[in-house]
Amino acid sequence: MGVDLDHRYDRKAVRRAPRSQNLYLLLLVKLYRFLARRTSSKFNKIILKRLFMSNTNRPPLSLSRLVRHMKKKGRENKTAVVVGSITDDTRLYEVPKLTVCALHLTERVRARILGAGGEILTFDQLALRSPKGKGTVLLQGPRKARKAYRFFGRPPGARHSTTKPKVRAKGRKFEKARGRRASRAYKN
Repeated sequence: MGVDLDHRYDRKAVRRAPRSQNLYLLLLVKLYRFLARRTSSKFNKIILKRLFMSNTNRPPLSLSRLVRHMKKKGRENKTAVVVGSITDDTRLYEVPKLTVCALHLTERVRARILGAGGEILTFDQLALRSPKGKGTVLLQGPRKARKAYRFFGRPPGARHSTTKPKVRAKGRKFEKARGRRASRAYKN
């Protein structure tokens, strides 16, 4: 006699389509679904997967980080591909000539890249130019830069933990005693 399993709450937590109803995004998904199916390229599969992602999994990439990655050896004349936003960094003084493909660029970034003689592509233009991702560099923003990640990890107060405690104030009375000061038993 078999066990009667209850399948009411079964769910697969992997996205098969974007949650967004943005028409332009859905058209890109249609295009890259086709390319991922009909080409043997891993590049298209990665792009498709990233188009499905939530905002927190598609963090913005700063212009300075983009420039730093594109300055690496062997990346001259390649197209930087970012499935997400590219934001400006005022600390960056000079922008080199770049070819960039991204879902979204802020106005200042757009002006700075075009001002340096660079080029900005959309994903449908990229699909025509390099359908298999040849001559591209796939980049993404730092996922763990989000403020919420400061509170993740080993418990605050445990040995060698750098996790930020969730406290309502930073005063003397709030998580500043044992383990935080040598004068109060020990300091971690």
